[in-house]
Amino acid sequence: MILDESSIPIVLAPMAGGPSTPELTAAVSAAGGLGLLAAGYLTVADTAARLAATRELTTAPIGVNLFTPGPAAPPEGFADYLAELGRTHELGTPKYDTDDWDAKLDLLVDTPVSVVTFTFGCPSAAEISRLHAAGSEVWVTVTSVAEGRIAVEAGADVLIAQGAEAGGHRAAFVDRVADDATDPLGLLALLQLLNAAVERPIVATGGITTGAGIAAALAAGASAVQLGTVFLRCPEAGTNAMHRAALSTATPTMLTRAFTGRRARGLRNRFMDEHTATAPAAYPEIHYATAPLRAAARAAGNPEEVNMWAGQTHELAPELPAGDLIRQLAADAKTALTTALSGRIQSC
Repeated sequence: MILDESSIPIVLAPMAGGPSTPELTAAVSAAGGLGLLAAGYLTVADTAARLAATRELTTAPIGVNLFTPGPAAPPEGFADYLAELGRTHELGTPKYDTDDWDAKLDLLVDTPVSVVTFTFGCPSAAEISRLHAAGSEVWVTVTSVAEGRIAVEAGADVLIAQGAEAGGHRAAFVDRVADDATDPLGLLALLQLLNAAVERPIVATGGITTGAGIAAALAAGASAVQLGTVFLRCPEAGTNAMHRAALSTATPTMLTRAFTGRRARGLRNRFMDEHTATAPAAYPEIHYATAPLRAAARAAGNPEEVNMWAGQTHELAPELPAGDLIRQLAADAKTALTTALSGRIQSC
């Protein structure tokens, strides 16, 4: 297992849409963690180019993340929402695609990496077998015990447990407005439930930006942690300047479908406040439709009309090179674990 070979139990979250770069992926792996390269939103040609660039930068193990495609949303389900947005914003054309799913799987079978991770669903047993035959481990991101059992049944080697605190898109296999009345599980609750229900190594993700947070996840049964927001201010990340600056503020986060049609956590702004209540579950259709308005907001430096994904502890993210950050987090986690054992638990 790659988790047994890594010297530091830190995995770079695959932050698609800009922050993920070959430089960031390589820096995390070279420092002893596991760097994941985000393939979401990329063509298979772009994915291959970024994978080659990452391999030029490090010989350490790396991974790639894919978006598992879901069903298309019926146009009548999001027409009213687009009409609402169209009264005040320029929109693009809503469309459905599979994010080059088949071609990307073929690429990773032909040029395998150490780990392939999946978000938004679980690949089939046959698809997992193809990746296993190529020599790759398969990790599936889950948000519930039910999803964890599906992934284990399909042959997943590792589960990535995504708590509600996590920034970016919720990895739930099915995204439905009707389910919003049920609180998503926080990371600590999810870890305990998964450990009791399935026998697989678990990587914990969601709201972890300090060594103490890493220590807590490891103590709760995680084999490693996956961190995203804490790396957004690293110089190797492709995070835009407006997003970088906003991360250091105490701006609260919230879950919304307003920008993409799939529930995601980001820094709260006016667009979220005005449109979250009416936003439908229609991904990637809404993602493509809102692309022009988001691009315009970024170009204008307007933080009120652009998605700035972030976890709940974003303001604790430092501005450090990725390698230095990995080493600092690892040292702080070790200190936190030692302190907890020596000073907080009395002998029976």
